[in-house]
Amino acid sequence: MKTVVICSGGPEEDLCSFENFRLDQTLFIGADRGALYLVEQGIVPAFIVGDFDSLTQDEWEHVSRIALDYRKVGEEKDETDTDLALLKALSYQPEEVYLTGVTGGRLDHYEAALRSMYRFQKKFPQTKIKIMNALNEISILFPGEHTILRDEKFRYISFFAYDNEVENVTLRGVKYETTNDCIEVGTSRFTSNELISSLGYISFSSGICLMIRSSD
Repeated sequence: MKTVVICSGGPEEDLCSFENFRLDQTLFIGADRGALYLVEQGIVPAFIVGDFDSLTQDEWEHVSRIALDYRKVGEEKDETDTDLALLKALSYQPEEVYLTGVTGGRLDHYEAALRSMYRFQKKFPQTKIKIMNALNEISILFPGEHTILRDEKFRYISFFAYDNEVENVTLRGVKYETTNDCIEVGTSRFTSNELISSLGYISFSSGICLMIRSSD
């Protein structure tokens, strides 16, 4: 399976559109209330996981009947529901994993999802993991060269140092190009660039880069 989409339980209006994913090439996983969001949109989850404390008993019985498989866990656990969903998603060895329903509502949940994306991306470099909502797509980049495809939906592109400084940064195919530059921790200088070619790239020699693609 090429793509896995994880839907978590953040505000429903913050979810990405599921219409962009081909159902014959995508598995859907619901984390906690995200399971209900999927079912309400006519999607049969391959797997749902969580303590499901955000669902009523009737809602839980409904989603557990429809999902192909489920795992209900206790409220007291070391992993978040999204972490458990990520572990299941990566067991399918997909090319891409998209996380949605993690950026709205509680900021601690968003920060936890961001850190989980970083941790799992580092452990599973062969699978591209992204956070997506209605207006943004977020990914973690490690040293090397990364191709960036033009996407009219995400017109703007920003880069941030996630950990240490990102060194020897070269950007091509964007409105504001750089050569052997540095993204310092805390700087906003690399915000709101634009991809002006059909294909661009970023390369850097060290550091962890957070890339955010956004619509207006």
